[in-house]
Amino acid sequence: MKREPEGTGSEPSTLWGRIACLWAAAFAGLHFYWAVGGDVGLSISAGPLATERPLWFVVAGLWGVGVLCLLGARLAWLLARSRLRGVPALLARWLGWGVSALLLARGIGIEVLLLTNTTHLDTSVSEGQRAWTLALWNPWFITGGLAFGLATLRSSRHTDAEPPPASRRCLLRRPAHSPTTPTAAGHTPSDSRVAPHLVAGPAACRSHRPTGSTSPCRKQA
Repeated sequence: MKREPEGTGSEPSTLWGRIACLWAAAFAGLHFYWAVGGDVGLSISAGPLATERPLWFVVAGLWGVGVLCLLGARLAWLLARSRLRGVPALLARWLGWGVSALLLARGIGIEVLLLTNTTHLDTSVSEGQRAWTLALWNPWFITGGLAFGLATLRSSRHTDAEPPPASRRCLLRRPAHSPTTPTAAGHTPSDSRVAPHLVAGPAACRSHRPTGSTSPCRKQA
Protein backbone atom coordinates (compact mmCIF):
# COMPACT_ATOMS: atom_id res chain seq x y z
CA MET A 1 0.00 0.00 0.00
CA LYS A 2 1.30 3.43 -0.90
CA ARG A 3 1.89 5.59 2.15
CA GLU A 4 1.00 9.28 2.11
CA PRO A 5 3.84 11.66 2.99
CA GLU A 6 3.35 12.91 6.53
CA GLY A 7 4.01 16.55 5.71
CA THR A 8 1.83 16.81 2.63
CA GLY A 9 -0.56 19.75 2.83
CA SER A 10 0.21 20.51 6.47
CA GLU A 11 2.66 23.39 6.21
CA PRO A 12 0.33 26.05 4.69
CA SER A 13 -2.36 25.25 7.27
CA THR A 14 0.15 25.52 10.11
CA LEU A 15 1.59 28.78 8.79
CA TRP A 16 -1.70 30.68 8.45
CA GLY A 17 -3.06 29.24 11.67
CA ARG A 18 -0.01 30.46 13.56
CA ILE A 19 -0.27 33.91 11.99
CA ALA A 20 -3.93 34.14 13.03
CA CYS A 21 -3.05 32.92 16.52
CA LEU A 22 -0.30 35.53 16.93
CA TRP A 23 -2.61 38.24 15.59
CA ALA A 24 -5.35 37.41 18.12
CA ALA A 25 -2.91 37.03 21.03
CA ALA A 26 -1.30 40.40 20.29
CA PHE A 27 -4.69 42.12 20.09
CA ALA A 28 -5.75 40.47 23.37
CA GLY A 29 -2.59 41.74 25.08
CA LEU A 30 -3.22 45.27 23.82
CA HIS A 31 -6.78 45.29 25.19
CA PHE A 32 -5.67 43.95 28.56
CA TYR A 33 -3.03 46.70 28.70
CA TRP A 34 -5.71 49.31 28.06
CA ALA A 35 -8.05 47.65 30.60
CA VAL A 36 -5.55 47.95 33.47
CA GLY A 37 -5.01 51.65 32.82
CA GLY A 38 -2.70 51.94 29.81
CA ASP A 39 -3.52 54.71 27.39
CA VAL A 40 -0.92 54.49 24.62
CA GLY A 41 -2.86 54.21 21.37
CA LEU A 42 -6.27 54.11 23.05
CA SER A 43 -7.21 57.71 22.24
CA ILE A 44 -6.66 57.18 18.51
CA SER A 45 -8.77 54.03 18.68
CA ALA A 46 -11.65 54.90 21.01
CA GLY A 47 -11.72 58.69 20.85
CA PRO A 48 -13.48 60.40 23.81
CA LEU A 49 -14.12 57.04 25.52
CA ALA A 50 -10.38 56.79 26.17
CA THR A 51 -10.59 59.81 28.48
CA GLU A 52 -13.96 59.17 30.09
CA ARG A 53 -13.52 55.37 30.55
CA PRO A 54 -17.11 54.50 31.48
CA LEU A 55 -17.57 51.18 33.27
CA TRP A 56 -19.37 49.49 30.39
CA PHE A 57 -16.53 50.41 28.06
CA VAL A 58 -13.84 49.01 30.36
CA VAL A 59 -15.76 45.79 31.07
CA ALA A 60 -17.12 45.04 27.59
CA GLY A 61 -14.91 47.05 25.24
CA LEU A 62 -11.56 46.25 26.86
CA TRP A 63 -11.75 43.16 29.10
CA GLY A 64 -14.48 41.55 27.05
CA VAL A 65 -12.77 42.05 23.70
CA GLY A 66 -9.51 40.83 25.22
CA VAL A 67 -11.13 37.57 26.30
CA LEU A 68 -12.72 37.12 22.87
CA CYS A 69 -9.31 37.60 21.28
CA LEU A 70 -7.87 34.86 23.49
CA LEU A 71 -10.66 32.53 22.37
CA GLY A 72 -9.85 33.49 18.78
CA ALA A 73 -6.20 32.61 19.38
CA ARG A 74 -7.26 29.20 20.68
CA LEU A 75 -9.44 28.66 17.61
CA ALA A 76 -6.57 29.57 15.29
CA TRP A 77 -4.30 27.12 17.12
CA LEU A 78 -6.87 24.35 16.67
CA LEU A 79 -7.16 25.12 12.96
CA ALA A 80 -3.37 24.91 12.62
CA ARG A 81 -2.47 21.93 14.78
CA SER A 82 -5.44 19.73 15.59
CA ARG A 83 -6.69 16.72 13.62
CA LEU A 84 -10.36 17.39 14.25
CA ARG A 85 -12.96 15.28 12.49
CA GLY A 86 -16.72 15.10 12.37
CA VAL A 87 -18.81 17.66 14.25
CA PRO A 88 -15.86 19.34 16.07
CA ALA A 89 -14.08 19.91 12.75
CA LEU A 90 -17.24 21.32 11.16
CA LEU A 91 -17.81 23.63 14.14
CA ALA A 92 -14.21 24.88 14.07
CA ARG A 93 -14.48 25.66 10.36
CA TRP A 94 -17.74 27.57 10.75
CA LEU A 95 -16.26 29.59 13.60
CA GLY A 96 -13.15 30.28 11.53
CA TRP A 97 -15.21 31.53 8.60
CA GLY A 98 -17.37 33.60 10.94
CA VAL A 99 -14.38 35.30 12.59
CA SER A 100 -12.85 35.97 9.18
CA ALA A 101 -16.06 37.55 7.84
CA LEU A 102 -16.51 39.69 10.96
CA LEU A 103 -12.97 41.07 10.87
CA LEU A 104 -13.07 41.76 7.14
CA ALA A 105 -16.43 43.52 7.45
CA ARG A 106 -15.07 45.65 10.31
CA GLY A 107 -11.89 46.65 8.47
CA ILE A 108 -13.28 47.15 4.98
CA GLY A 109 -16.55 48.71 6.13
CA ILE A 110 -14.97 51.41 8.30
CA GLU A 111 -12.34 52.06 5.65
CA VAL A 112 -15.01 52.72 3.04
CA LEU A 113 -17.00 54.97 5.40
CA LEU A 114 -13.95 57.09 6.18
CA LEU A 115 -12.72 57.31 2.61
CA THR A 116 -16.12 58.35 1.30
CA ASN A 117 -16.39 61.15 3.92
CA THR A 118 -19.69 60.04 5.37
CA THR A 119 -21.42 63.14 6.81
CA HIS A 120 -22.42 61.85 10.25
CA LEU A 121 -18.84 60.74 11.01
CA ASP A 122 -17.29 64.19 10.50
CA THR A 123 -18.31 65.55 13.93
CA SER A 124 -17.51 62.40 15.94
CA VAL A 125 -14.13 61.42 14.48
CA SER A 126 -11.10 63.66 14.88
CA GLU A 127 -8.52 64.10 12.16
CA GLY A 128 -5.92 62.18 14.16
CA GLN A 129 -8.29 59.30 14.84
CA ARG A 130 -9.33 59.24 11.21
CA ALA A 131 -5.72 59.12 9.96
CA TRP A 132 -4.67 56.35 12.39
CA THR A 133 -7.79 54.33 11.64
CA LEU A 134 -7.13 54.48 7.90
CA ALA A 135 -3.41 53.75 8.21
CA LEU A 136 -3.31 51.26 11.10
CA TRP A 137 -6.51 49.87 12.57
CA ASN A 138 -8.44 49.05 9.42
CA PRO A 139 -5.48 47.28 7.75
CA TRP A 140 -4.95 45.46 11.05
CA PHE A 141 -8.50 44.09 11.03
CA ILE A 142 -8.25 43.16 7.35
CA THR A 143 -5.00 41.29 8.02
CA GLY A 144 -6.64 39.32 10.83
CA GLY A 145 -9.63 38.48 8.66
CA LEU A 146 -7.42 37.20 5.84
CA ALA A 147 -5.31 35.15 8.27
CA PHE A 148 -8.34 33.42 9.80
CA GLY A 149 -9.90 32.84 6.39
CA LEU A 150 -6.78 31.25 4.92
CA ALA A 151 -6.19 29.18 8.07
CA THR A 152 -9.74 27.83 7.83
CA LEU A 153 -9.43 27.12 4.12
CA ARG A 154 -6.11 25.30 4.46
CA SER A 155 -7.34 23.33 7.46
CA SER A 156 -10.41 22.22 5.53
CA ARG A 157 -8.37 21.05 2.54
CA HIS A 158 -5.82 19.30 4.74
CA THR A 159 -8.50 17.39 6.68
CA ASP A 160 -10.29 16.32 3.49
CA ALA A 161 -7.03 15.08 1.95
CA GLU A 162 -5.99 13.01 4.97
CA PRO A 163 -6.24 9.20 4.65
CA PRO A 164 -8.78 7.46 6.90
CA PRO A 165 -7.65 6.30 10.36
CA ALA A 166 -5.72 3.04 10.68
CA SER A 167 -8.68 1.18 12.19
CA ARG A 168 -10.88 2.19 9.24
CA ARG A 169 -8.23 1.14 6.72
CA CYS A 170 -8.07 -2.28 8.37
CA LEU A 171 -11.83 -2.64 8.02
CA LEU A 172 -11.63 -1.66 4.35
CA ARG A 173 -8.96 -4.31 3.70
CA ARG A 174 -10.82 -7.03 5.59
CA PRO A 175 -12.12 -9.89 3.34
CA ALA A 176 -15.84 -9.83 2.67
CA HIS A 177 -16.40 -13.50 3.73
CA SER A 178 -14.55 -15.67 6.23
CA PRO A 179 -14.50 -19.47 6.02
CA THR A 180 -16.82 -20.66 8.77
CA THR A 181 -17.86 -24.09 7.42
CA PRO A 182 -17.94 -26.46 10.41
CA THR A 183 -16.25 -29.84 10.25
CA ALA A 184 -17.73 -33.11 11.41
CA ALA A 185 -16.16 -32.65 14.86
CA GLY A 186 -17.82 -29.22 15.27
CA HIS A 187 -14.62 -27.16 14.87
CA THR A 188 -14.15 -24.22 12.51
CA PRO A 189 -11.23 -24.78 10.15
CA SER A 190 -8.49 -22.14 10.32
CA ASP A 191 -7.75 -22.57 6.62
CA SER A 192 -10.01 -21.78 3.68
CA ARG A 193 -9.08 -25.09 2.02
CA VAL A 194 -11.99 -27.37 3.02
CA ALA A 195 -12.33 -30.96 1.83
CA PRO A 196 -14.27 -30.95 -1.43
CA HIS A 197 -16.70 -33.70 -0.31
CA LEU A 198 -17.84 -31.39 2.51
CA VAL A 199 -18.80 -28.49 0.25
CA ALA A 200 -19.37 -29.73 -3.29
CA GLY A 201 -21.21 -33.04 -2.92
CA PRO A 202 -20.56 -36.53 -4.37
CA ALA A 203 -19.32 -35.33 -7.77
CA ALA A 204 -16.36 -33.53 -6.23
CA CYS A 205 -15.78 -36.50 -3.93
CA ARG A 206 -15.51 -38.91 -6.85
CA SER A 207 -13.12 -36.59 -8.68
CA HIS A 208 -10.79 -36.46 -5.66
CA ARG A 209 -11.04 -40.19 -4.69
CA PRO A 210 -7.80 -42.10 -5.17
CA THR A 211 -7.94 -45.06 -7.59
CA GLY A 212 -8.92 -48.29 -5.90
CA SER A 213 -10.05 -46.70 -2.62
CA THR A 214 -13.47 -46.96 -1.09
CA SER A 215 -15.52 -43.83 -1.45
CA PRO A 216 -16.31 -42.12 1.88
CA CYS A 217 -19.30 -40.43 0.28
CA ARG A 218 -22.73 -41.76 0.41
CA LYS A 219 -25.25 -41.34 -2.31
CA GLN A 220 -27.28 -38.23 -1.72
CA ALA A 221 -30.96 -37.90 -2.64
